[in-house]
Amino acid sequence: MNSETYLDFCFVREASGNFASEIDKVLSNLFKGVRLNWYLDEKSKDGVEIVVAEVKGMSRWESEEETIEFIEGHAEDVFWEYLQGYKMFIYPNKKGCNGCGTH
Repeated sequence: MNSETYLDFCFVREASGNFASEIDKVLSNLFKGVRLNWYLDEKSKDGVEIVVAEVKGMSRWESEEETIEFIEGHAEDVFWEYLQGYKMFIYPNKKGCNGCGTH
């Protein structure tokens, strides 16, 4: 079953240019074959570049723990070098409406 997947990542590094395009490549490699899309917001201030990545879509992960295991097993070193924080929500698809308790 597919789960609604919402991931937010914050990446930071010393300013050197083209950070968003580098993060786009990192995410493309990490999530290759996974039905996720992302939006990148890049900011630069005081010699530091920040990219916030909002990732969402459908995945086969049923929990945050499964998602973390996937990322730990597939992320490149540069992902970990730049990552400063994350937030994630995984909403598994359940049979029935879950409202009345009869489905």
